[in-house]
Amino acid sequence: MHAAAGSPLGASHPRQEGPADLRLLPPALVAWAVAAWALAAPAEWVVAVATGCVVAAGGLLAAGRRGTAAGADPGAAPAATASARPVTMPSGPATTMSDGPVTMRSEPATTTSGSTATTLGSTPTTLGLAAGRGGGRRAWPPRMWWWHGWPRGAVAAALLCAAAAAASAGLHGADLRRGPVPELARRYEVVTAEAEVTSDPRLTRPRISGARAAPPAVLVDAEVRRVDKPDGTTEVTRTPVLLIVDASGWAARERAASPWLSLLPTTRLRVTARVVPALGGGDRVAAVLRVRGSGPPRVVGRPSGTQRFAGELRAGLRAATDGLEPDARALLPGLVVGDTSRITPELDEAFKATDLTHLLAVSGANLTILMALLIGPPGRAQRIERRGLAPGLGIPLRATAVCGGVLTLGFVIVCRPDPSVLRAAACGAVALLAIATGRRRSLIPALATAVLVLVLYDPWLARSYGFLLSVVATGALLTLAPRWSAALRRRGMAPRVAEALAAAAAAQVVCAPVVAVLSARVSLVAVPCNLLVEFAVAPATVLGFAALGTAPWAMPVAEALSWCAGWPAGWIADIARAGSALPGAGVDWPGSWTGALLLACTTVVLLLVGRRLFGHPWLVGACAVLLLLVLVQPPPLTRVITGWPPPGWRYAMCNVGQGDATVLHAGDGAGVVVDAGPDPVLVDRCLRTLGITRIPLVVLTHFHADHVAGLPGVLRGRSVGAIETTGLQEPLEQAEFVRRQATARRIPVTRAVAGERRRVGVLDWQVLWPPPVVPVAGGPNDASVVLLVRSAGPTLLMLGDLEPPAQRALLESPAGAAVRSVDVLKVAHHGSAYQDPDLMRRVAPRLAVVSAGADNPYGHPAPATVAALRAGGAEVLRTDRGGAVALAGGGDRLLVARD
Repeated sequence: MHAAAGSPLGASHPRQEGPADLRLLPPALVAWAVAAWALAAPAEWVVAVATGCVVAAGGLLAAGRRGTAAGADPGAAPAATASARPVTMPSGPATTMSDGPVTMRSEPATTTSGSTATTLGSTPTTLGLAAGRGGGRRAWPPRMWWWHGWPRGAVAAALLCAAAAAASAGLHGADLRRGPVPELARRYEVVTAEAEVTSDPRLTRPRISGARAAPPAVLVDAEVRRVDKPDGTTEVTRTPVLLIVDASGWAARERAASPWLSLLPTTRLRVTARVVPALGGGDRVAAVLRVRGSGPPRVVGRPSGTQRFAGELRAGLRAATDGLEPDARALLPGLVVGDTSRITPELDEAFKATDLTHLLAVSGANLTILMALLIGPPGRAQRIERRGLAPGLGIPLRATAVCGGVLTLGFVIVCRPDPSVLRAAACGAVALLAIATGRRRSLIPALATAVLVLVLYDPWLARSYGFLLSVVATGALLTLAPRWSAALRRRGMAPRVAEALAAAAAAQVVCAPVVAVLSARVSLVAVPCNLLVEFAVAPATVLGFAALGTAPWAMPVAEALSWCAGWPAGWIADIARAGSALPGAGVDWPGSWTGALLLACTTVVLLLVGRRLFGHPWLVGACAVLLLLVLVQPPPLTRVITGWPPPGWRYAMCNVGQGDATVLHAGDGAGVVVDAGPDPVLVDRCLRTLGITRIPLVVLTHFHADHVAGLPGVLRGRSVGAIETTGLQEPLEQAEFVRRQATARRIPVTRAVAGERRRVGVLDWQVLWPPPVVPVAGGPNDASVVLLVRSAGPTLLMLGDLEPPAQRALLESPAGAAVRSVDVLKVAHHGSAYQDPDLMRRVAPRLAVVSAGADNPYGHPAPATVAALRAGGAEVLRTDRGGAVALAGGGDRLLVARD
C-alpha cells in the first residue's frame, strides 16, 4: 500500500506518483546543444569534441567502478555515523499493517557480511546508512546505491550523449559539403541531375518587391542522386538540395493544377538547372537548383507504393472538401494532414496573429485526439472500466497497444515521414502516454527520451524553431498545466474549464518568447482564441480523418463527413479572423533573443502579480475589463488617449511601408480608399484605427503590387460598394488578382476615365487622368488615376505614380488645364526624383505628403524633390519618418496629426 493511500485496502487506482525523475533531462539538453553547434562546425573540431567526450565518460565510469570495488572490500569497516538514519525493527512473531505507522515484526534472523555477523532478534536493531564516499554496502533502501553514484553516472551519460550527437551532426553536416554539388554551386554551373523528391512541393506566398510582386515559384525538397557535370562526366552522390521552379508564366488556375505540385515524395526526376549556393548558412540544403523552363517535370522513377497510397488519401480528402465554404475548404486538410496548399495569405496571417498556427501544421495534438478516441478518457487506459473504441469492440489491452502503434505508423505515412511529422509523432506519443497513465510527472523522462532520440536521428531538428516550440509546449503541458489547473480548481473553477485554461495559458507562457523572436510581435488574444477553438478541434480532426479514410472507396460518405467537419473548421477560421481583427490583438516586441528574455521576465512578473490578485475578485474583474478595452480599443476612447484620428479629419495617409494607401473621410464610419498598399495587415490596421467600416468606393490608381496587394485587408470585414481601376491592365498578374478578389466578394469593378465626377456626403472628387485612350508607352505608372478631391474646403491633388511625361500631358489636357493651386499634394511616385517642375509650380501646395517605406532601397523620397517642394513653400510630411498623417480643418488653417 502506498503511504498516501487513505484506505486499508489502498487506493482504487494505486498508481501514485513520486518526485519527477530528471536524470535523462541533462543528457537530452546537452545532446541538443551539441548537435546544434556541430552541424556547422569544422570536422576536426567535431571529431575532437566527440573523442574527448568518450574519453572523459570512460574515465568517469572506470573511476566509479574502482570506487565501487573499494567500497565492497570485505575488510572495509561499515561506516555507521551520526548522520545515518536509523531504522528500528522490533521483534515479534507477526507483521501487521494499519492506517497508522507501519510496524514490522519478524522472527530472529542473521545476516553475515564477511566475518561480521548481525543478529536481528529480540532487541531493536539499527542499520546505519553510511554517509560519504566509500562508506560500505547499503542495505536499505535498495535504490540508494544508484543515488550514491548518480552524479558521476549522470555526467558520463551526458558526455556519451554529447559524443553521439556530435558524431551524428558531424555526419549530417558533412553531407552538405561532400560530393560535386557544393563545388558546382560555387561556380554557378548549369547541370543535368537526377533527384529524388523528399517532401511535398509547395507554392511560395506572394512577396512584394518594390512595385512588383516577386514571381511565384514551386519549391521542392530533394536529394540529388546523380549529376551530369559540364565536362561530360557523371558522378553518383546523395546531396540534399532545394529545387525552385519558376511559376510566373502560369495563370492562376494552371498554377493550382501544376504537375509540379502533384509530385509525391520518393519520385525520381531528371532536371536541367543552374546550381547556386544556398541563401544563408545553417540551411539543411547544400545548394539550390533553379530549374530551367516551365514545362512539366521529367519523371524517371515512380514514387513508392506507400507514398502513392498516402497521396491518394490526401487527394481524396481535398476532393471531398471541394464543396465546402472557402475557409473550411482551405483549413480542413491542414487540420488533418498538414496540407496548407489552399490556405490564403490573409487566413494564414489571421492564424499567426492569434497564435493558432499550430493547428495548420501536423502536431502531436492530432495523434493524441485519435489515440484518445481509441483508448478512452485520461487515466482509464489500464483500468478494468477503461473506455474508448477498443474496449467497446472487445479488444484487449495489449492488442489495443498494437492498434495504437499501427495507427501511429499510418499517421506518419499519410502526413509524410519528414522531420516535422516525426517530431509531432514523438511529442504526440508523450501526450498519449500522459492520457494512458495519468502520471504526468513520470513523463518528463519520456519527453527527454523523445528529444534525445529525435536529435540523434535528425540533428537538424536541433536548429528547428518548430521543434523547440513543440518540446517546450509539451513540457509545459506536463509540468505547469497540472499545477495551474489544480490551483484554479481550488479557487472554485469547474474542473474542465480549469484544465482547458491551464493548458492554453501554460503553452502560451513558454512559447510566447520563441514566437516573439520569429514574428517580433506578442499576441494578446492567443489564450482566449485557443480556448474558443479547443472544443472544435477534436470533432474537426476526427471527422476529417474519417473523411480521409473513406474518400478512396465511398466519396459520397467522405463528402458528408467533410460537410460535418466543415462546421467546426469554419468556427476555427472565424475565431482566427475575429481575433486578428481586434485593434489590440497584439503588440510589437523586439524580435531577438534579448527580447525573448525580456518577455520571459515580464511574464514571470505578471504571473506573480496575478497570483496575488486571485484573492481579490474586484481587482480581477477590473483587470479583465482593462484587458478588454486594450483589445477592442473603442474609437472614442482611443481618440481621447492617443489623439488619433483627430476630430474632423478629412484625409489620412496610412503608413503601409513602401506603397500608397489614402483614406478620404466620407461620413461616420465611411471612407473612400485610394490604393491599398503592399500589405493587407498594415492597411487593415490603419482602417480600423480610423474607424472605417463602410467603403463606398475603392480606387486603385494602377496595378503595381505596392498599390493593390493590400486589397484583401481593405475588403476584410467591411461593406464595399465598388472598385474603380485604371484602364491599363498591367501587370496582368496583379490585374487578375484584383478581379479575383472582387469576384469572390461580388464587388463590381469599373474603369476610371478623365472627366468623371462623384460625390459622397461632403466629399467631392473629379478624375483628371487617364484619358479615354490610355497611354501605353509609359507603362502602368503613366496610366495612374489622378484625382482632384474637395472636402468641405481643403483641396487635395493625388497624382498616383505619374512620371514626368504623363505629368506634362496632364497639364495640357482639358481636365488638367483647370488645375491651379491646391492645399495638399500627394507627391507622385513616392517622391521620386522624376517630377515635372512646371506641375509642381502650378499646383503650389501648402502641404506635400509623401508615402514611402523607411530605409527603402530606392532612396524615396529623393532629396532634390523634397528640396524643390520646400523651395515652393510647401511643408513636406513623410510617412517613413513620422508615420501615418491625418489632415483636418480648412480654409487658411490646416491641422496635421501624426500616428
